[in-house]
Amino acid sequence: MRLKNLTDLFLYELRTMHDAENQLLKALPQMTDAARDAGLKKAFETHLQETAHHVSRIGEIFDILGLDKKGEPCKAIAGLIAESREMIRDAGDDRAINAALIASAQKIEHYEIASYGTLIALARELGYDNAVVILKQTIEEEKTADEKLTALAEGGINHEALKKAA
Repeated sequence: MRLKNLTDLFLYELRTMHDAENQLLKALPQMTDAARDAGLKKAFETHLQETAHHVSRIGEIFDILGLDKKGEPCKAIAGLIAESREMIRDAGDDRAINAALIASAQKIEHYEIASYGTLIALARELGYDNAVVILKQTIEEEKTADEKLTALAEGGINHEALKKAA
């Protein structure tokens, strides 16, 4: 897609995030299955449900603005998901898998937070007030997911992985 103006950039970013969220709908069940900690499994299950809402919300924005959903693959999320799979495969034991999953998931969350922040700024500039409201809902859920992952890591998962490695 050629980016000729701010509207094109917004559409590119929105399509990319639509693809990213759809990729995550497929990856999160695998991450859930790989998790060995009950709290981490629950966090992934909750975020899977939220991710389905994120896809719906992006679809709502396309509908409100009369835009076509078809388009841009998200290579960044594809790479982060591939890295996550490698980390799971290479982790030495269950405790290391949990820590690796958190690290991978937080990279994904940070990408999403940055992307939704960009979309909010673009939508605001373009006067897409309805889109801003919808996107703010999603970015808050992404931030909350990131905070939950941090709490799990700092609440014992990273410490357990350290003890096992020692």
